Amino acid sequence: MRHAEIVTFAGGNLDRAAEWRADGARAARDTQTILLWRGKPLIRDGALVRCSPEDPMLRDAGPLRLLLAREEGRAIWAADLSDWTPPDADGATPDGFSDTSVQSHPEAPGAEFRELRLAMTELGRADAELAATARSLFHWHASHGFCAACGTASLPAMSGWQRNCPACGRHHFPRTDPVVIMLITRGNSVLLGRSPGWPEGMFSLLAGFVEPGETLEAAVRREVWEEAGIRVGAVDYLASQPWAFPASLMCGMRGEALSGEITVDPAEIEEARWVSREDLGDVFAGQHRDIKPARAGAIAHFLMENWLADSLD
Repeated sequence: MRHAEIVTFAGGNLDRAAEWRADGARAARDTQTILLWRGKPLIRDGALVRCSPEDPMLRDAGPLRLLLAREEGRAIWAADLSDWTPPDADGATPDGFSDTSVQSHPEAPGAEFRELRLAMTELGRADAELAATARSLFHWHASHGFCAACGTASLPAMSGWQRNCPACGRHHFPRTDPVVIMLITRGNSVLLGRSPGWPEGMFSLLAGFVEPGETLEAAVRREVWEEAGIRVGAVDYLASQPWAFPASLMCGMRGEALSGEITVDPAEIEEARWVSREDLGDVFAGQHRDIKPARAGAIAHFLMENWLADSLD
């Protein structure tokens, strides 16, 4: 495994058991189920809670079940409890960027539904990949319930990996949106920016969605020019990260700046600046005067940390 594959939500080596999806009944003979509530997985002691088919919590779940993987011959499914109201639901922010609230189920003492972005570094690789996959798939089903061709309500199929239209026969599949996130360097410095509304002091690498008909390299050059007014020359690929918020594939790229003067587009970002390697070291040590480190577990954090350590492969 390349060093780049150890980024959070990657490297779990899940056996996704695609050949079981058409026959969910076969996969259901020996099963465990993970639970999510409004995108937040149920976690106990740093691991996903796995339920048996008889677990009473499943009575509070919706009818849709997702076949996520196979572990030691056992099928791992996911169920969604979003329509159930926890006794401690106050304070939860659906899809909240910084939702620190936790919720509990009376049948699972010691376990908590937690925002995945805050808990992702505590989970093992396989659990993190399972949680991210389930979160993305449930979001897709919730937001793509109607046929894009004729507008008829579609039906889940293939153990949650497909939706079929009963009227026109179209098949619909989960989408993943490619995003480039760029480690742009010039000499001994890296380009960082921040978006409006981010927590005070939070800076990260520039990023943006890949447009139709565009290569990853072209997207890097376009996004950096649009957001910071900087031309980029050589570009290469570093690593990728599934980002289930809601369904992106973050493509970590490296680019060399051809110019240094920054011209920010305020419609895109609030601020951008060049940060030296020495200053970035202070950021990661929590000693910088006004910049806080990127969120641990995010690919931006991974790329910057490895750039500092000269361990990008």
